Amino acid sequence: MDFYIDFVTTYPFTSAITQFAVLGTLGEILATKLAGKKGFLTLYFVLSKALVWGILAVPIKIAFIGFEGFVAALVLNGLLPESVMEGFAFALTRSISMNLQFGPFLVLIHRALDNLVTRENNWKNIDKAFYSLLWFWIPAHTLTFSLPVEFQIGMAALWSFMLGLILAYFSRKKEGVEA
Repeated sequence: MDFYIDFVTTYPFTSAITQFAVLGTLGEILATKLAGKKGFLTLYFVLSKALVWGILAVPIKIAFIGFEGFVAALVLNGLLPESVMEGFAFALTRSISMNLQFGPFLVLIHRALDNLVTRENNWKNIDKAFYSLLWFWIPAHTLTFSLPVEFQIGMAALWSFMLGLILAYFSRKKEGVEA
């Protein structure tokens, strides 16, 4: 555990890129298999998805840092009560503000990068990706921001993995394929 904490503390961006590249890509591989899609699991697919997740990790790490300050600035300027700077209230306020402001950008850029990888112009179900900010990401990041800072990016990468599996499962059920 000390190695992990040293790694994320000493190399915050490298560790974020590594964690998202590994967990995000693994989640997409498993989601692709769960969804029953054939022909996608090529070396190109895996490396391209790892690159996409690595690229996304940088603005995610910046947002994690920036929205901590954003909430503090709102309190400092009297727009939020000081009580939101502690415990669960801080985690929830930070999660809501980040997911409602930064989240839509991330959804769009993620889809655009995925479209580059697949060489498609697929914007189908983008509305569902936006809704995931409300039903999945706000609660997930509230839990994430309740953790010590050293574990937050790793937890976010793990949530990305889990969301991929959840969406693949429901996609499979919708298509009538037994999981």
